[in-house]
Amino acid sequence: MASTVISDKRPGYGQLLRTPGALSFLLPGFAARQPFAMLTIGIVLLVQHTTGSFGSAGSVAAVTGVSMALFAPQSGKLADRFGQRAVLVPGVLVHTASVSLLVVLALTGAPLWALFLAAVPAGASVPQVGPMVRARWAAKLDGTPLMPTAAAFESVTDEFTFVVGPVLATALCTGVHPAAGLIAEAALTLVGGLFFAAQRATQPAHGLSAAAGHLGGEPRRSALSVPGVRVLVVAFLGIGTVFGGMQVSLTAFTEEIGNPGANGLLYGIFAAGNMLAGIAMGAVAWKTGPRRRLIMGYAGLTIAASLLWTTHSVLLLAALGLVVGLCIAPALITGYTIVETLIPASARTEAFTWLTGAVALGQAAAVTVAGRLADAHGASTGFLVPMAGTALALTTLLALRSRLKPHEASRVAARGIGHRVPVTVD
Repeated sequence: MASTVISDKRPGYGQLLRTPGALSFLLPGFAARQPFAMLTIGIVLLVQHTTGSFGSAGSVAAVTGVSMALFAPQSGKLADRFGQRAVLVPGVLVHTASVSLLVVLALTGAPLWALFLAAVPAGASVPQVGPMVRARWAAKLDGTPLMPTAAAFESVTDEFTFVVGPVLATALCTGVHPAAGLIAEAALTLVGGLFFAAQRATQPAHGLSAAAGHLGGEPRRSALSVPGVRVLVVAFLGIGTVFGGMQVSLTAFTEEIGNPGANGLLYGIFAAGNMLAGIAMGAVAWKTGPRRRLIMGYAGLTIAASLLWTTHSVLLLAALGLVVGLCIAPALITGYTIVETLIPASARTEAFTWLTGAVALGQAAAVTVAGRLADAHGASTGFLVPMAGTALALTTLLALRSRLKPHEASRVAARGIGHRVPVTVD
């Protein structure tokens, strides 16, 4: 039987934004996370322009995504241990230099292997600002009814980023210069990342001692050692295939019909649906538990994604893309809500980066496969990738859904000492 929430009224976004100190990290955090949505599409557009191949462009972007997925959790662990600023500042500098090198290599006609080498540090150093902002919310709101609202707000922010970022990168690459999208990405990373790192007052506590790293006599473990977190990683991999498959396939589709400028608009509509659904999710006091909401939302996403490859007109693709976007936010928000109940406070940033990294890894795989399918068989075949990715992830969710329900000890650990609001699961 599904659990019900304790309160019939969820605190609103206005109350959330009035949290003392919130705006000091939200505004620079928004600027610093903007490049995350620009990186993949910027690489695809630049490398496709210089090589003439969507497959090569997707492969370079995929290396970036895989590198990010592998290194992001390590960045999260370091941030939990040494503090966000200590990790963010050097990461921002390395990322800016790596992306700049990638641009120079692409424009000078360097061989593909050289682009792959430059893509590794570019992906490994992507600033994990989204997980860091979520960790700051959790540190401030632990034990209050505002946490679900904060999770929804963060998803809305992420999706607004995915509305603005790809549109901005596409407009710069098609209207100014093929490298302009990546140059803007590097500049925003540098300025926004350093500004966010400067907000020391709101960063979570770090540097836990060995004694504090034990809870109930158990040593502190990696977030990935929790079975439910691994299930959520698979679910977020599937979501990543939607983002990656849509980016490459929409680009190929608009190129195929001779209207490349429509790419940013179509992807913006897709991301706008995601954002609108996120806003609605944060405004509703749900009566069903998050586990059931996750499965229902993921089923809707799978059905919608499975129809993409059948669409051959701009209007129909825009409409279906909107529906796919509307289905993503419920899955993302609920996944982040569930992971809060599975992990202790000392591993929050790491857990969030595992999920973010999973999206990046799924996106990386999708841009590679979709790019090669589009090259070989036409743009519409690239849309088969989101269908396959979400179907496999939904199957995993259904088979392992019991692992998303934490044991009582895990709930106490996730909530932290003095947490007074019960964790609801289905």
